[in-house]
Amino acid sequence: MDTLDCMRAFAAVAAQRSFTGGAQQIGISTKLASKYIARLEEHLGAQLLHRTTRRVALTDIGRAYLERCVPLLDQFEELGDLVQQKQTELAGPIRITAPTGFGSRELVEALQPFHAAHPKVQVELLLSDHHVPLLEEGIDLAVRFGQLRDSSLVARKLCNMRLVVIASPDYLARHGEPAEPEALATHNCLLQMTAAQPEFWTFSQVGRKKNVSVSGSFRANSPRAIVHMAVGGLGIGRCPHYAARPFLEAGELTVLFEKQEPTPLPLYAVYPPNRHLTARIRALIDHLAVVFGDAAGR
Repeated sequence: MDTLDCMRAFAAVAAQRSFTGGAQQIGISTKLASKYIARLEEHLGAQLLHRTTRRVALTDIGRAYLERCVPLLDQFEELGDLVQQKQTELAGPIRITAPTGFGSRELVEALQPFHAAHPKVQVELLLSDHHVPLLEEGIDLAVRFGQLRDSSLVARKLCNMRLVVIASPDYLARHGEPAEPEALATHNCLLQMTAAQPEFWTFSQVGRKKNVSVSGSFRANSPRAIVHMAVGGLGIGRCPHYAARPFLEAGELTVLFEKQEPTPLPLYAVYPPNRHLTARIRALIDHLAVVFGDAAGR
């Protein structure tokens, strides 16, 4: 039995929660993936997976085994990377997760030159507005905004992103421009539901934080939805600067309370602490730090 092949199959099936998906991830048949894992369980004398007709789930032993076998698989990958570094060519898969709005445009644009420079690297981008468990889902790298909820993860800060309050010139002409954040109480505010406290917007006044209560007739879990509603003149919104930038540059939106903006949102590249970073993942993190560091400076 090739234990390494069995471990790869187990890690892939555990990440995909599916024999079919796991087999596709590593390029083997579903039958062979099932055979490899059965052999591994027989060799270990323990059940690693619960199998049902609809899904696959880790047993407690399987979860503990996964935590230990993933770093070993990474180290084998690193051995291959040593050869690749000598050949100045990167290759292999990278699985990334990111927020839907940011990932579908800004991250994709940042990945394009990396992909062009390293065509043998296969990038799989998983977009979700929920925090995906990295180890259990087989994720190599997460791109995340804000303070990190899981202190056990390793993070590299990529940049700070402004959080701006926006409105269209048409809306301000019809309803007036609020002179102070407190005046938002008389305006229709567009609320982003992925924020920690959607009904409270934070401002900075004389170096101190101040929360202002807001309300309105529209809520969404996407910053781009907020932006487009604001462009349509339907209210005042708050969003990361990247989402509003094209419309600000075109004059379709105006930033309010620039001198009272809250502390910018940090953007991080995050990975599990027991993940031995391969050369391709390190190269991608370095690339993202350059791209987003430059973008934040504009």
